[in-house]
Amino acid sequence: MKQSKLWVVLCAAILLLGVAGCLWVLRPTGGDTVEILQDGKLLYTLDLSRSEDQVIEIPYTGSSNIIQVQDGKIRVLEAECPDQICVHMGYLSDTGLPIVCLPNRLVIQYQQAGTDGATG
Repeated sequence: MKQSKLWVVLCAAILLLGVAGCLWVLRPTGGDTVEILQDGKLLYTLDLSRSEDQVIEIPYTGSSNIIQVQDGKIRVLEAECPDQICVHMGYLSDTGLPIVCLPNRLVIQYQQAGTDGATG
């Protein structure tokens, strides 16, 4: 009986270490640096901890997205797309999930480790 409890505790510890390792690997690595990409092309790299409050308009084939940088955070303020999912996502969070506007092929994400690009 003691041996089976030992195995359960050992397996639980290994599982917890695996989950902790996955969370550590999947964390955003760019700190406060975000990238704005369109069609896979890097348009802007912004350090949110140093960026002034600003509004950036990004046009795309007759429509556009209005990006707002305010108080060290970034979001899609307005979008000329039918679903408005990117607007409803709110500010980019530190969960590692990007803000995406599929109709306008726009992505706002934390900078990935080892990437360099244009600054805006």
